[in-house]
Amino acid sequence: MPIASINPTNGETLKEFTALDSRQIEDRLAKADRAFETYRRTSFADRANWLTQAANLLEQEKARLARIMTLEMGKLLRAAEEEITKCVKGCRFYAENAERFLAEQEIPTETARNYVRYEPMGPILAIMPWNFPFWQVFRFAAPALMAGNVVLLKHAANVPQCALAIEDIFRRGGFPDGVFQTLLIETERVRSLIEDPRIKAVTLTGSERAGSDVASAAARQIKKSVLELGGSDPFILMPSADLEAALKTGVAARIQNTGQSCIASKRFVVAEQVYDRFVADFVAKMESLEIGDPLDQATEIGPLATEAILKGVDDQVQKSIAAGAKLLTGGKRIDRSGFFYEPTVLAEIPRESPAYREEIFGPVACFFRVKDAAEAIEIANDSSFGLGASAWTSDPAEKELFARELEAGMVFINSMVASDPRLPFGGAKRSGFGRELGAEGIREFVNIKTVSVAGATS
Repeated sequence: MPIASINPTNGETLKEFTALDSRQIEDRLAKADRAFETYRRTSFADRANWLTQAANLLEQEKARLARIMTLEMGKLLRAAEEEITKCVKGCRFYAENAERFLAEQEIPTETARNYVRYEPMGPILAIMPWNFPFWQVFRFAAPALMAGNVVLLKHAANVPQCALAIEDIFRRGGFPDGVFQTLLIETERVRSLIEDPRIKAVTLTGSERAGSDVASAAARQIKKSVLELGGSDPFILMPSADLEAALKTGVAARIQNTGQSCIASKRFVVAEQVYDRFVADFVAKMESLEIGDPLDQATEIGPLATEAILKGVDDQVQKSIAAGAKLLTGGKRIDRSGFFYEPTVLAEIPRESPAYREEIFGPVACFFRVKDAAEAIEIANDSSFGLGASAWTSDPAEKELFARELEAGMVFINSMVASDPRLPFGGAKRSGFGRELGAEGIREFVNIKTVSVAGATS
């Protein structure tokens, strides 16, 4: 895939980039390796100062950076601005809390003084996706840099300007040369990077297939990996729920980022007592959405990021209909320039159809009718994915039931699944392993070193 910015609103190529050659990649690896030897000895105070300065730059330049994002991958401009604001929040959270999260832990015994140290690992390779091109990077990089690691970023090929802008933010924030570098490289180069002994670990946010390839390559080198992969998140609605709030949130949860979010609600599992009413209202809301230029503040749903993604979504929808799914609205590409797809609702979905088993990365909602909470859990868990889940009920027993029984890394009761720097983020099953964010996130890429000093018990 060429490294290029292509505006998904009109299909026009904005800028093309030449991929780094072998010599240039080697230079950057060597620079990262050298930088780590010095950077790992810097103080938390220095790292926090640099990260805070990066946050300040993000805040000051939010409008410019958001526009880059929108032009490269089609995110609504206001959503892009919100994404930059979240990056600011993430940077400041780790600048303020990293030292506490990585403080030495005393574990006394009868014969020794014991303590646990958290030490940086070295250069970490980050393979990041296009759908949240700033937040996905910062939510990894902020804790990794505060822990004393250095970062090499291989971003998605369709957001090179975002990738270079992020590198520039860290550089101008004051981080030493080589501590954060963007690598504009082809996907074929990733394996050799993982195999390079200077790379100590790898993190990937992306597809299930990409995660399998990266994890297996890292495992062969006995290297740590963290994966945040796909999701087919259920949105469960019980009769006792606030239906108006659930409807508003459910539509927003499905169309966020034009449906291109791993934690977007995709499978709507609705109790039969409220099913017909909720589906009818949901369809009406989807049909009323304002579709258009993501730079326009009135737009509610923009284009998909690439033509290949659009074609993939349509293929899944058409195959599901052919298998017996009922189309309630939408179901085709919009006849205009750019990569626009109609907001779509499917119901009565057969188990053998793509809509039942696969993640659909676009504005397509899939509905399932159930008789009670037990059947809702059965349908929700009948997936190879387990990233997030949203459940709506006012019944305390059902709240506890969903929290306990849903097979997911995150369960949100009466709200949509979302990421927050303070909360660990990650999935179960084929949605990946490891965690980002929270205290857990910063401890993923450190050496947890036990130190035992005999004879010293205090």
